[in-house]
Amino acid sequence: MAEIRVLVVDDHPVVRQGLRTFLDLQDDITVVGEADDSASCLAAVAATDPDVVLLDLRMPGGDGVEALRGLRAADAARPRVLVITSFTDPSAVLPAVRAGAAGYVYKDVDPPALAAAIRAVHAGHVLLHPDVARLLADSGPPPEAAHLTPREREVLAEVARGRSNREIARALGLAEKTVKTHVSAILTKLGVQDRTQAALYAVRSGLD
Repeated sequence: MAEIRVLVVDDHPVVRQGLRTFLDLQDDITVVGEADDSASCLAAVAATDPDVVLLDLRMPGGDGVEALRGLRAADAARPRVLVITSFTDPSAVLPAVRAGAAGYVYKDVDPPALAAAIRAVHAGHVLLHPDVARLLADSGPPPEAAHLTPREREVLAEVARGRSNREIARALGLAEKTVKTHVSAILTKLGVQDRTQAALYAVRSGLD
């Protein structure tokens, strides 16, 4: 079983300790570091090379959205980011999703569901709540249509459903390597940096 390296970012030490205590009980998840604001998050990512960052949105000294933007600017191969928030209003999460978060969970999430969410974003899934997807669809026209092939549109629709390359390959009867090639071409044509941004394009374009 592959190890998932997780960085926990929250300004409350008790919250960080609680998350670490639970996650360290998982056979396939290892907490490799902690941070308490945007600046320390970026430094910790550089130092620990996590697979997934578990990121609080509201922190002093730079919030989670600022950290996401910093990660995007620093490295196109940045880790997957799962936002953990106390906000129940989907519109409060939109800036983080637009900035590149792969999904979000609420702070009252059941521990097993949190572990499942970490595994899901690590596997390439995009965890978009239906309410967030609806708000994105209503937030304005999509970017100018790219010249995607019919197959690329099929792959993009599957990406918007949160499926990994392996799942897309099974659904469309393709080799996983072929799906990876299509996803890379889609990102290039859309001018986006990751699957989350591609999924947002698909939602706003009605391709999902």
